[in-house]
Amino acid sequence: MKRDINLVVLLLSVIFFSLASLTLWKVMASREHALEEINTHGLNLSQALSTYSEGIVRQSSLLLLGLVERLETEGSGPRQIERLSQLVSRQQPLMPQLSGVTVYSKDGLWLMSSNQPSQTGANSSDLVYFIHHRDNPSREPFVGLPIRSSANQEWVITISRRFDDAAGQFAGVVAVTLGVENFLRLFGQIDVGSDGAIGLFYTDGSMLVRYPFREQDMGRNFSNSPIYAKYLVDRSVGTASYTSSLDGVERLYAYRKSDKLPLVTTVALGKREALAAWQFEAKLSVLLVCGLLLLTGGIGWLLIRAMLRRSLVEDELRVAQQQLLDSNEQLERLAMHDALTGLANRRNFDDTLTQEASRARRSGNALSLMMIDIDHFKRYNDSYGHLAGDDCLQQVASRLSACMRRPPDLLARYGGEEFAAILPDADSAGAATVARTILEYLGNEPIIHRDSPFAQVTVSIGIAYASGSDLETVQVLIARADQALYIAKNTGRNRLHIA
Repeated sequence: MKRDINLVVLLLSVIFFSLASLTLWKVMASREHALEEINTHGLNLSQALSTYSEGIVRQSSLLLLGLVERLETEGSGPRQIERLSQLVSRQQPLMPQLSGVTVYSKDGLWLMSSNQPSQTGANSSDLVYFIHHRDNPSREPFVGLPIRSSANQEWVITISRRFDDAAGQFAGVVAVTLGVENFLRLFGQIDVGSDGAIGLFYTDGSMLVRYPFREQDMGRNFSNSPIYAKYLVDRSVGTASYTSSLDGVERLYAYRKSDKLPLVTTVALGKREALAAWQFEAKLSVLLVCGLLLLTGGIGWLLIRAMLRRSLVEDELRVAQQQLLDSNEQLERLAMHDALTGLANRRNFDDTLTQEASRARRSGNALSLMMIDIDHFKRYNDSYGHLAGDDCLQQVASRLSACMRRPPDLLARYGGEEFAAILPDADSAGAATVARTILEYLGNEPIIHRDSPFAQVTVSIGIAYASGSDLETVQVLIARADQALYIAKNTGRNRLHIA
């Protein structure tokens, strides 16, 4: 039973371990799948936003290229500037992102401003992009850091080109300003969750635009941040998981560098929000598996309890069976033994004598029978009482048993105060030796009997003997032993007589 219970426990353990392992594997695999989908979604968004940003910059660069060609071809006189202003006013509705166009002379003076006509003549020679073009002969457009527009105080990004005079010398700068608000408006239409963020950076780590907008982040440089140093320096596209240094939110980043422009677009989704659906499914799976495990464990426990109950019933049955066997054995012993003395009773004596007689006839061996009677036992009962008489019988039986030293010998209570002893394979001499031993034992270990001529309890013994060839019926052997006992009693008692 214990082995069966151990097998059930082992089976339940295997089921528990298998289900738990399978659930853990499924949950972790679905998490990896969810992360892959999130990263793919982020890369697609970064591609779309990068394309959008590049388009705006290229469109602005083309506008600048046309303006620079006119300035270098027609000059930058008042009439040329006026025609240029009219051209810009016609182009501006075609570019909703365009905040304004400004033309600077080689000294930094404002020659034209599409959104600030009153500022003509102002000097901006200290602006970063102006200094860049003045000191750098490159004809490529320059994307500047976000600044506040002096016209309306909004944050703008500048894209600028230099133009030269006929001699190829620096003649001034044409700058296009793009409102950050226009970028934020588009970025805000993309659902990145409450913890998500979209960013547009220079490749050197300087921030151009970030959604959600935080004014303190404008122009901030992130080149020393771990994500920039680890991912954005050597890779043009990829994904990363990182806790933002701006607000401490852990996000899943997808980033993409522009192939032609020094720009990096990033899309970040809050990791907690992005994995919310996976977490719900994972919790649901774990809950279902836990319920299944509890159900399995409950069934297993009921099975083990049933097995334990069956084992208990079997133990009780075994105990009852043993008790029954013990009772039967005791009953059998009681049926074959005298209740008072513990010796074999008359039934046992008769069966044994019959068996030994048959065996003696087959083998031809001798068989002796002793009939033993307590002398003057009636006087003992009359003098000491029946309880004392019973005690006397027990003591005599004990002394007689001590003299029967061979295993096959059988001592029995024949009836009343009379005993009988079966001595297989013993002739008359052997039986006489046992009888003398009994008489001596009783003399050495006396039982007081004041009404006896011997002043103690004595016995008379009659012995009958026959060999296998001479053995007639057991009744004849018993009769001969009884006759010998009768002679022993009539010739003075406390003695033996051999028939």
